[in-house]
Amino acid sequence: MEAKDESLPLFERIKFLSIYSSNLEEFYRFRVSEHRQVIVKEESTQEDKNTALQTLDHINVEVERQLKEFDDFFRNDILKELARHHIVLYEDSEVEIFHKDYVRTYFREEVFPYLEPMIVLKGKIRSFIRDNRLYLVIRMYPKEEFRSVMLPGRGEPYYFIMKVPYTKIPRFIELPQHDNNYYLMFAEDMIKANLDIVFPGFEIESAYTVRVSRDADFMIPLENQQTLVDEIRKNVRKRKIGTANRFVYDSKMPFDFRMHLCEALGISPERCLPEGRHLHLEDLIKMPNPVGRILTAQLPTPLRIHEFDNSGSIFKVIKNKDKLLHFPYQSFEYLIRFLNEAAFDPGVEEIKLTQYRVAENSAVINSLISAARNGKRVTVFVELKARFDEENNFDMSQRMRKAGIRIIYSLPRLKVHAKMILVLRKTEKHNLEKSYACLSTGNFNEKTATIYSDIMILTNRIELITEMNQLFGLLEKGEGTYPFKHLMVTQFNLIDGVTAKIHREIENARDGKKARLILKMNGLHDPYMINLLYDASEAGVEVDLIVRGICCLVPDQPYSRNIKITRIVDSYLEHSRVWYFYAGGEEEVYITSADWMKRNLSRRIETAFPVWDRQIRDIIINGLMIQLSDNVKACWIDENLNNIYKKEDRVNKVVRAQRMIYETLKNE
Repeated sequence: MEAKDESLPLFERIKFLSIYSSNLEEFYRFRVSEHRQVIVKEESTQEDKNTALQTLDHINVEVERQLKEFDDFFRNDILKELARHHIVLYEDSEVEIFHKDYVRTYFREEVFPYLEPMIVLKGKIRSFIRDNRLYLVIRMYPKEEFRSVMLPGRGEPYYFIMKVPYTKIPRFIELPQHDNNYYLMFAEDMIKANLDIVFPGFEIESAYTVRVSRDADFMIPLENQQTLVDEIRKNVRKRKIGTANRFVYDSKMPFDFRMHLCEALGISPERCLPEGRHLHLEDLIKMPNPVGRILTAQLPTPLRIHEFDNSGSIFKVIKNKDKLLHFPYQSFEYLIRFLNEAAFDPGVEEIKLTQYRVAENSAVINSLISAARNGKRVTVFVELKARFDEENNFDMSQRMRKAGIRIIYSLPRLKVHAKMILVLRKTEKHNLEKSYACLSTGNFNEKTATIYSDIMILTNRIELITEMNQLFGLLEKGEGTYPFKHLMVTQFNLIDGVTAKIHREIENARDGKKARLILKMNGLHDPYMINLLYDASEAGVEVDLIVRGICCLVPDQPYSRNIKITRIVDSYLEHSRVWYFYAGGEEEVYITSADWMKRNLSRRIETAFPVWDRQIRDIIINGLMIQLSDNVKACWIDENLNNIYKKEDRVNKVVRAQRMIYETLKNE
């Protein structure tokens, strides 16, 4: 839908096509893997296996439909829009006469040295297709003068496969300008145009692109931490050779060509999925923009916070009141300043932090290393099971360990997804009154903070710091209990706490009082929570959900008539999780790291924090109301779980929530 929004700049629309392709690849590598694992597990019942097979059939049918729509839109809309802005993306290996010599020369000098063709023979698997890579498969016949020296089976075609060397050459190759037009060419099309150089003894019949999505999911049910680390690293490496879940091929490839490949590469035909001529379109995000800023989204500059800028100490500011940081509307620099101040303040004794996804060359990590070198005790809980970031997290943890930072790795059966920083100061009575904390809905990652919308609160409230310190203690020990009164923590009191607050709204509604819930999250999947919301709706509670991703709750049913679901997709990725309870007019607000997914509530350590500062609470509530009023980028989710734009709801004024929230924070 976003790619088709003609009000967006062209390269913003292209970005959303890239995001779709990337999300689809991850879906096959993990979600489809879960169904395939049911089929091969010995303990699975036949009924479960049949259900999994039916689900896979439905998935492939729907994905094939979507991919055809994607390809048609890309060819018929995006390419035309590019041309309208004087950007010509060649659709195949044929180029204009004025580019032929350049393409030939570029190929010989920049591409040919990196090609590694391998023959593909039936019954002899000599090649292996890695996941997340693009390959060319070529069918050819020996030229007549060479047939007498070729292998037996004269007259039969030869098949070769070779990887497109994307690490050595760009996916989109810029060609010389001509008549005020800019020209781009897919790397694979340039290779196709020059196959006679690669295979001089053959007549090339045809060439197509293929790729494979491999099973990337794994479970590590081990207790010993070091063994856990070793097993995670070993399984991450195995992802590259996991079972093929999807073999994607150019839909123009003949059936016999495809069957030859499947047999030779050991891929079952039911895992084949046709796509357009060009695959691996996650790379669209890398397409050069020779025209410039006019075709891209112009995002506002992150806001400065005058109270921090006018004070020499962030600690001094938050000693007097809680402070809100809302990224990417406001600058991430303030969190770095918070950590740097902790690193150099003589009164700070210890820093504790959870790290789920670590940025490369991270300023956050650099601050922690500085703290350790300045004699602070620094403890970082590193989640090695953060999907796709396992190796980067391990490498960063090794760097921190060498600097003297105490590293605590994953809990074997739980992911730690909570986002917390604790800065403990020296005191005579060993109390926590002069300590500070950061509580967040998102990762401490300066890279994602430029595109993910998240909320952080800096505080020195003793009640929260005491319970955070207890939670860190539990993480360090790997077990234990603690009667949290203010924090909600999964595995302890979060589900019971949310249940009690929703039941309070239900009772108020039944008593004829106003009752309302506003719940913002990335995903809603957990059956218990969904049924709880259905109960609230039937009791008359007004329920507004803001759900960016997967949502399994069905609105507009007799049992959900009081539930409305809003989805917002805009320039920033909506990532913050916020829970609002009307609470008889007291208006309670929690920010949290937890989505209402099975994995979040049952297999992770998540936290939810009460927002007690009235001013911050009002800012957050106002932000929720703005998002519910969005009629530019927001959709309703209907009873069929389709997205229905709210644009028709423009009665008094146009509301684009992300832009309005920025302006609201600017005027605070």
